[in-house]
Amino acid sequence: MNRYSGEPFAIEFRKVSYRLKNGRELLRDLDLEILPGETLVMLGRSGSGKTTTLRLINRLLEASEGEVLVEGKSVSNWDVIGLRRSIGYVIQDIGLFPHFTVERNIGLIPKIEGWPPARITSRIRELLELVGLDPEVAARYPRELSGGQRQRVGVARALAADPPILLMDEPFGALDPITRSELQRAFLALQQRLRKTVVFVTHDLREALLLGSRIALIDSGHLVAIHEPEQFTSSADPLVSSYVGAFEGVGPRAV
Repeated sequence: MNRYSGEPFAIEFRKVSYRLKNGRELLRDLDLEILPGETLVMLGRSGSGKTTTLRLINRLLEASEGEVLVEGKSVSNWDVIGLRRSIGYVIQDIGLFPHFTVERNIGLIPKIEGWPPARITSRIRELLELVGLDPEVAARYPRELSGGQRQRVGVARALAADPPILLMDEPFGALDPITRSELQRAFLALQQRLRKTVVFVTHDLREALLLGSRIALIDSGHLVAIHEPEQFTSSADPLVSSYVGAFEGVGPRAV
């Protein structure tokens, strides 16, 4: 239960571990509470357990031990389809259907949910504006868009059915620095407007400091530390200090 409001946490991990079939442990005894409306950034090196943690939330993976709760309810008690439709998911390679237009990609989940066509069309128009795309891109195919445009469409699709939770797995990692910076700032503006619960995976400290309301450092399957950005760069934890030291000159909200 959320000690701040008395309401359930948006997402909660209780002593969660995850092991592969060969016994290799990717995550161990994770305790983590994510507040409604916050952007929790999971920071760490490649292979640290960040994406594993993310995939346990929408049951792309099942915990070996412990319990994951979404909106106060164990994910094992959710209907898996209903759970995934209540969670938007944005990944680095976007995952748009290449043979669908932008309009069909964004409108897919609302159509499956049985929304009337007029409402779907209105929602697509609203989302394109929200992510900073011209309405004329609706008729294009993903191959006709730039990388930054495709990523914006991916965000729009994740938001299409207005899910309360958004999972983002290094969504800007494959973009050039200028486009990445533009999308980071667009995401900040979007989150200030929508106040979704966001879990954002990255290995980039600069990105974490800019986007996160809190930052959780994951290392070798363990939660090392969790702080607000202003506290993170001054943490006395040796692993946090080591990570910060690799990004010389980085400070809170600096990119």
